[in-house]
Amino acid sequence: MTSIERTAYPQFRRLTSARVLHVFFTPAEDEVAWARERTETPGALLALLVDLKCFQKMARFCSREEIPQAVTDHVRHCLGLSPEVEPDHGAARTARWHRGQVRKRQGVTRDPRRARTLAETAIREAAQVRNHPPDLINVALERIVEASLELRRTPRWMRWRPPSGPKSTRRSSRVSPPGWDRRGGSGRRGCWPWQGPMAGRCSTG
Repeated sequence: MTSIERTAYPQFRRLTSARVLHVFFTPAEDEVAWARERTETPGALLALLVDLKCFQKMARFCSREEIPQAVTDHVRHCLGLSPEVEPDHGAARTARWHRGQVRKRQGVTRDPRRARTLAETAIREAAQVRNHPPDLINVALERIVEASLELRRTPRWMRWRPPSGPKSTRRSSRVSPPGWDRRGGSGRRGCWPWQGPMAGRCSTG
């Protein structure tokens, strides 16, 4: 399976520099005012602004586990909150509403089906002139972001295994051009094995 680290899929680095914190994760005054209008507690205020700044950087919502503590601490410090305050949207319904507010502010739509279709089309087109898996995935990611669509946490279409070696069969030699094949491979739901020279097996990981 192609490693996410080899693609442009947005993710946090192990170490977050002071410059990155200042440039990408410092809330602007209008952002703080916007968040205060939509929250009632310090924990919710912190959670909403952390989500907003992470979304601006990653084009997706990040789990609390993957957000570096340095990012949360920086936003908390910018807000002048006590070190004891932790990000907490409150009820699940409130958390969903907050995510909707972030999407609205950023002009982004959550449409997994459309994003998947765009990724499929982009990879099919790019495969005409490229055959390096990370390059194909990067083309799909760029197309999704350009369409103002929200990225998902490790989309299904990124989870596939490259071939262990070329298959010289009459059937595969007639396949053209390379692209998605929903009918072939393992047939697992949500998995799209590659055709032709890049024929592979979808990963369940």
